[in-house]
Amino acid sequence: MQADWDARAKENARYYVQTAQESWSDDEFFASGEQTVREQILNDMINICQGRPPKEMRVLEIGCGAGRVTRALANVFGEVHAVDVSGEMIRMAASALASHPNAHVYQNNGMDLTVIPDNLAGTFDFAFSSIVFQHIPSREVIENYVREAHRLLRPGALFKFQVQGDASLETQPDDTWLGVPFSDEQVVEMAGRCGFEPRHRHGAGEQYFWLWFFKQ
Repeated sequence: MQADWDARAKENARYYVQTAQESWSDDEFFASGEQTVREQILNDMINICQGRPPKEMRVLEIGCGAGRVTRALANVFGEVHAVDVSGEMIRMAASALASHPNAHVYQNNGMDLTVIPDNLAGTFDFAFSSIVFQHIPSREVIENYVREAHRLLRPGALFKFQVQGDASLETQPDDTWLGVPFSDEQVVEMAGRCGFEPRHRHGAGEQYFWLWFFKQ
């Protein structure tokens, strides 16, 4: 995963982060992150904030890439911590977030979230991941990320994320672009094993299968 995503970052990071177009200006790229936050965060603040002021919330992003969504999250929430497997992507994200001291980025190992400081475990108010797990070819690795999000979140907090839901796709164990699919039954079972309540789900059978997992 690390080697493949470092190579993609060097070739055309912004395209591989958001494939809607091949060439992005700074304004366009970060505006697309703002759009994601409008469509997936700002219209869902009851589930996400649960009465907490956004500026008092600590947020986790898994798979931050070049900081496209991270910067938009940092404009809304008080503190953002974001990870990515690619050191090249993290370098770009750090540059993009230079004017946002409330945002912190880390290169993780592609399997867990142990890079996040231990003293922050159980303190996160919300976790988010968009267009990330669709690229992971292992259900075991994805489930471990879900378990790690549970470890970092406070009780009752939401982990909102996507998995690949299109079971018709032919995936390979070493394919770091086309990830392994999940059925509705599989995500419900995964939630139970990881200590989450799968309260809402949208897009089963589709590429963007959204899940709302609340920490029990």
